[in-house]
Amino acid sequence: MNDLAFSVPSAVPPVDLPRRSEAETPSSPVERFGADAPLRLDAGIDLGPWQIAYQSYGRLNADRTNAILICHALTGDQHVANPNPLTGKPGWWETLVGPGKPIDTDRFFVVCTNVIGGCMGTTGPASMNPATGRAWALDFPLVTIRDMVRSQAMLMDRLGIERLFCVVGGSMGGMQVLQWAASYPERVFAAMPIASGARHSAQNIAFHEVGRQAVMADPDWRAGRYLDEGARPRKGLAVARMGAHITYLSEGALHRKFGRTFQDREAPTFTFDADFQIESYLRYQGISFVERFDPNSYLYVTRAMDYFDLAADYGGVLAGAFRNSPARFCVISFTSDWLFPTRESRAVVHALNAGGAKVGFVEVESDKGHDAFLLDEPEMFAAARGFLDSAASELGLG
Repeated sequence: MNDLAFSVPSAVPPVDLPRRSEAETPSSPVERFGADAPLRLDAGIDLGPWQIAYQSYGRLNADRTNAILICHALTGDQHVANPNPLTGKPGWWETLVGPGKPIDTDRFFVVCTNVIGGCMGTTGPASMNPATGRAWALDFPLVTIRDMVRSQAMLMDRLGIERLFCVVGGSMGGMQVLQWAASYPERVFAAMPIASGARHSAQNIAFHEVGRQAVMADPDWRAGRYLDEGARPRKGLAVARMGAHITYLSEGALHRKFGRTFQDREAPTFTFDADFQIESYLRYQGISFVERFDPNSYLYVTRAMDYFDLAADYGGVLAGAFRNSPARFCVISFTSDWLFPTRESRAVVHALNAGGAKVGFVEVESDKGHDAFLLDEPEMFAAARGFLDSAASELGLG
C-alpha cells in the first residue's frame, strides 16, 4: 500500500491550467451548436451557443442501426475506452467496452458524451461565457438529467443516428438510460440501466449536500469565481470526494481490502496523520480527483442527480414513463450496493412490467458495493453480453 501514502498539501497551487484548457478545447471530438440551435433547459433557459464533447469507437454500419450510447456516471467522462488525457489512466469502462468485450467495438459503433454541466469539453460552469469572456461559474444555469439526455439527442441528430441500438449506463448513467427510454421511446431499441434507480433518495441527496458544502466552505472557492482569481478549492473538493467514495464501496469490501491495518507502521503515531490504510486510501482518492474534475461541475452534476425523479413527470406513477415502450430492457443491480440498493432496481422492473415493456432483471452477487459496475464482475459481463447478443439478433445485426 505504499502507493497510497501521502499527506494533504498545505499550500494550494495556482489555477489548474490543463483543467481549464480541457473544458474549453477538449482532447476529443466536439459538436458545436450556435445561438440558432440552443439547448432548451428544464430551467426555462435556451442555452446557446453550446458544445458537446464525445468519443466514439468502432464503425457505424450502412443502415446506421448498430449505435450504442454509453452514459457516464457522476465523476466519469467521455473517455470510456481510451486513456484519459488528464491522468493517462485507462478508460473508465475498459472492462466492458472494447474489441471482443461485451460491448464489442468490432461489432458496434459506441458513443460516449461528456454531460452538459461537465468539465471535459461539454459546456458547463468551467466553460467560457461568451457574454462576459470569462468562465460561467455560478452564472451557468442549473441542469437536469433530462437536459443531459436532450443534449445527447441533439448530438445523435448531428451524427445522423435516428435510433440507438442500445443505451447503457451505470449510476447517474443509468438515470440517463431511463430518461432516454421515457423521453425518446421511439429512438431506443434496447436499454441497460445498471446500479441505478428512477429517483435520487433522500439519503443520497444528503450525501451530495455534504459534499457541496465542503466545496463551498473552502476559502479558495471564492463564491465560485476561483478560476478568475487564480485559486482552486482543492481541499473542499477532496473532502467531498472522500465522503462520496465511501458510499461507492461496501463495509465488506472495505474490511477485506483494508481492515484496521496501519499504513507503513506497526503502531499508532498518536497524531492526526493517516495512520490507517483506509485513511490514506481516501486521501489519495480525494487528491487525485481534484486533478481531473472541476469543483463547480461537481456542484452542478450532483444537483442534477438530486433533481431526478422520473415518476414525478407522470403524476407520481413510474409505469407512466414506460407506457407501451417498444424498447427491451435489462436491469442490473448488485447485492451490496447501498447507494442504489436492489429494491430501487426492482421498482423500475415492476414499473416496466406494468407499462407493458419487455424486461429482464439480474441481481449480481457481489460484496464490492456500488462501484461493482465498474469492476471485473463476470456475472454482469455475461448478462450484458447475452442481452446485447439477443437484441442484436432480434434486430438482424450480424
